[in-house]
Order: sequence, then C-alpha cells, then structure tokens
Amino acid sequence: MSIIKVIEILANSTESWEDATKKAVKHASKTVKNIKSVYVKEQSALVNGENITEFRVNVKISFVVN
Repeated sequence: MSIIKVIEILANSTESWEDATKKAVKHASKTVKNIKSVYVKEQSALVNGENITEFRVNVKISFVVN
C-alpha cells in the first residue's frame, strides 16, 4: 500500500499560468521526491493598465511517501 501526501504551493510567472505551474513542480522537486501529479486549484493574474504583468497559480502537488 502506498501513502500519498499532498502539499499546496503558490507560484508565479511573467509568461503564463502553464509556466507558473511548471515552476511550482520544478521548485518542489528540489526537496520532494516521487511527485505523481499536480492539480491547479486557482489561477489569478496581476494587471497593469491593459496588460497582464504576472500570472499566479495555487497548486496541489501529490507525491508518494515511502
């Protein structure tokens, strides 16, 4: 039987929500092993005038605990 743990991470990017999600997984993988999935819980953005200046995601990352 495997035990799955879930952590919640906030990440941002000036490029896209997809890039912010990739950054969250990459950063988490520095200390968390056996990552199995990522779930995007929320997306938001900062706006300056007519332009989006920052994309933000709140993600849940699941990993197997040995």
